[in-house]
Amino acid sequence: MRPINKEHVGGVITMNEEYETQLLCNSTQEWQEAGVEQLRLSTVDLLGVPSLEHLHRGVEFAVRHRDQGNTVYVHCKAGRCRSATMAAAYLIRVYCVTPDEACERLRALRPHVILRSNQLSLLQDFYRQVCAQGGDSQ
Repeated sequence: MRPINKEHVGGVITMNEEYETQLLCNSTQEWQEAGVEQLRLSTVDLLGVPSLEHLHRGVEFAVRHRDQGNTVYVHCKAGRCRSATMAAAYLIRVYCVTPDEACERLRALRPHVILRSNQLSLLQDFYRQVCAQGGDSQ
């Protein structure tokens, strides 16, 4: 896939539920026509958390694109919870930082990020799977 701009965006991870994106975001086909691969990992807004499976799928998607020289745009509605959870999981997987360290890094760049106890608990589980028990980091 060809990157769509100078940022070399080759992939998009959409954390929204489908109804949230019908009018304001590109469809999967529109992303495809722009040369961008979309991965939809629908997650309920506010108190919803992605599944561990979704975290693994999203992070591997991002790592694959990184290895191809592309960047990945991760989005939800406000960029505070759902996409931040995925971004923190990426930092955990790639750098084997703790969930607290990943959240600190995110908040340093995006102070409006809010990860609640249910998201932090999920990230702890993810951390144990990919780092604490011999997961491979890069």
